[in-house]
Amino acid sequence: MIHLPGGTFLMGSDHFYPEEAPVRQVQVDGFWIDETPVTNRDFARFVEATGHRTLAEIAPDPKDYPGMDPAMAQAGSLLFQRTRGPVDLGDFSQWWQFSFGTDWRHPHGPDSELNILADHPVVHVAYADAEAYAAWAGKALPTEAEWEYAARSGLDGADYAWGDELTPGGVYQANYWQGAFPFANTMEDGYERTSPVRTYPANGYGLFDMIGNVWEWTTDWFARPRIERKAKGSCCVPANPRGGTKRESLDPANPAVPIPRKVLKGGSHLCAPNYCQRYRPAARHPQAVDSSTSHIGFRCIIRDKKGPRP
Repeated sequence: MIHLPGGTFLMGSDHFYPEEAPVRQVQVDGFWIDETPVTNRDFARFVEATGHRTLAEIAPDPKDYPGMDPAMAQAGSLLFQRTRGPVDLGDFSQWWQFSFGTDWRHPHGPDSELNILADHPVVHVAYADAEAYAAWAGKALPTEAEWEYAARSGLDGADYAWGDELTPGGVYQANYWQGAFPFANTMEDGYERTSPVRTYPANGYGLFDMIGNVWEWTTDWFARPRIERKAKGSCCVPANPRGGTKRESLDPANPAVPIPRKVLKGGSHLCAPNYCQRYRPAARHPQAVDSSTSHIGFRCIIRDKKGPRP
């Protein structure tokens, strides 16, 4: 883990996606943070020690999902599948499928294995799985503000975690999609799916894969950013801000199944210039807590307190 002393920074962005705005000044206290996302090797140790079963390994109960086809009540997870050609980018069902038997041990489908993926980020973990790992490790998941502060590494106002140029000097700084999503990945960065942690340069704080590779869970409920009012005459900025309420996080487009959503940060290997330019610190995405996918992982923190180094 790496220690960040905390401080004040500019959170959000005013010139990409509306849910990132407005830019606001916030402050976070110090904390330790994992250098990398939790890997398959890390997660395997957790499972061996606790016997934990991930949500993707447990068949859903149709009673929890009104109108659900009983045939879908099988264990599995959402798996990305490249399309054969251009499709409507507004219809994500074109490239996502619920794959029976797909889970963290079988990340690319029911017949796949971890094999040489020990140092890749663990995927197919729902929010509860990430929380369970963090509790076992004596850690916690970061808030959105803590995560973004760590990703920016002091570069206030920069579009990317390394500056304002996506590929400075033609060098890729993160694992994301090159080519036309979701059918033509030219893999100029060397990877079609996840990459081993530490493949790309660390940011200014020495943290790897804060951008791209896998989205990362945070503890905040998803809502439009709050602008916390300062007291009249106060010179202080909001400290350790949090997201919305659980109720605010519900998806208005799916009222029949009121599943709350958490904030994901960092983008993934599926973010592409023509589809999802969310390979940036300010980027954020809502994710239902009961869902796991082939492009979501997490990392942990320990908030400052008196005592030895974690």
